[in-house]
Amino acid sequence: MEAVDVISDPAAAAVALEPVRARLLAELRTPASAAALAERVGLSRQKVNYHLRKLEDHGLVEPAGTRRWGGLTERLLVATAAGYLVSPGALGDAAADSRRVRDRLSAAYLLALAGRLLREVGGMAAGARRAGAPLPVLALDADVRFASPGDRAAFADELAATVTRLVARYHDEAAAAGRWHRVLVGVHPVPADVPVGTPIEEDA
Repeated sequence: MEAVDVISDPAAAAVALEPVRARLLAELRTPASAAALAERVGLSRQKVNYHLRKLEDHGLVEPAGTRRWGGLTERLLVATAAGYLVSPGALGDAAADSRRVRDRLSAAYLLALAGRLLREVGGMAAGARRAGAPLPVLALDADVRFASPGDRAAFADELAATVTRLVARYHDEAAAAGRWHRVLVGVHPVPADVPVGTPIEEDA
């Protein structure tokens, strides 16, 4: 089971987004039979089997062995990932495109960049899994509480200067064996109802 899988096929996305099937995917983070799932979600075994076939047809669940129960042999299924994301690629030409957003200080631009991240990294991650090779990526995540809008503006200026300096230092346009990488940095407010991580402790 993968930790995260990005769904890029429109038909698979439609199947996964159907509420009952989304619930089944969540339940199938651990292997279960149709009978066990039917009891959990309050549906008949026949209806659960119908939804499971749809999920299996689109590669979202897979066989996970069998077990004996009450004199019967039950088929177990498990989700292919612990969690799923839908790539903007599933929307085709209707997907957001950062190149069409002029205001680079807008939420629209940040969201469009996040969509590009899903599309590009999701596709490469799937290819890397098929090839049995790692994908060289780096992710950083931190929470910061600014005392004032002025501090936030100063942070933004310093962050931009630092990233620009690092890019200039390590960028090599002529490297024969080099490979292009994208650097994406986003800063946004945390929703009021979302808990944040443990505050960063400064060294004494």
